[in-house]
Amino acid sequence: MSSGLPPLPNGVAPPPLPTASSEGLMPGARRGLVLGVLAAHVAGGWGLLQIDSVREAVQAAAPIMVDLIAPPAPPVPIPPPPPPPPRPLLKKPPPPAPILVSEPAPTPEPPVFVAPPPPPEPPVIVAVEPPPAPPAPPAPPPQPRTVAITQVEYLTPPNLVYPTASKRLNESGRVHVRVLVDDQGLPRQMLLQRSSGFSRLDDAALATVKATRFKPYTENGVAQPFWVVMPLVFEMER
Repeated sequence: MSSGLPPLPNGVAPPPLPTASSEGLMPGARRGLVLGVLAAHVAGGWGLLQIDSVREAVQAAAPIMVDLIAPPAPPVPIPPPPPPPPRPLLKKPPPPAPILVSEPAPTPEPPVFVAPPPPPEPPVIVAVEPPPAPPAPPAPPPQPRTVAITQVEYLTPPNLVYPTASKRLNESGRVHVRVLVDDQGLPRQMLLQRSSGFSRLDDAALATVKATRFKPYTENGVAQPFWVVMPLVFEMER
């Protein structure tokens, strides 16, 4: 029975096709039959390629492969340089100031000559004698000096009187009286330099100094006023 395929060249017979009787084969036998048919077809195709005319025909009918090559990237255009800045508009210079031509000043008329008045007569100077100068004021007297109490002599010694109320109240203390004695030995000014703390004792001390008479103090045989500090003590007898 013919397989229905054309005979292969070189007397190679194509493998027989499976018949209807093969449908009753087992699955493993059926798979082996299919693989055998495929192998026969591959072997038949290889045999045909061994013929020169067939190989040339196959090569002529082979598809032409065309590789598309990407066109080169267009060159990046270089940006044109920026336009130069506009030149500042030149201001037109202001028109020159008009030249003012002043009219010539009129020639002044010559002044009229006026004779000066005659000079006044010189005043009559009368010599007046200046008034006599006032007499010079007398020189101030020298300031009284302060002497020690040990240099003082008395015409009437001080008699200290203890106030009765102070004795009753048991008041005691020391009083210093600064006294100015004139050139005649009289007390002219008295100052309480140190208080006893009791007004009755201070008043009694001032009254005692006021009643005292001093012997004039002399320097080079001339009586001089002087200051002296007189200590007066009030003490109760024990």
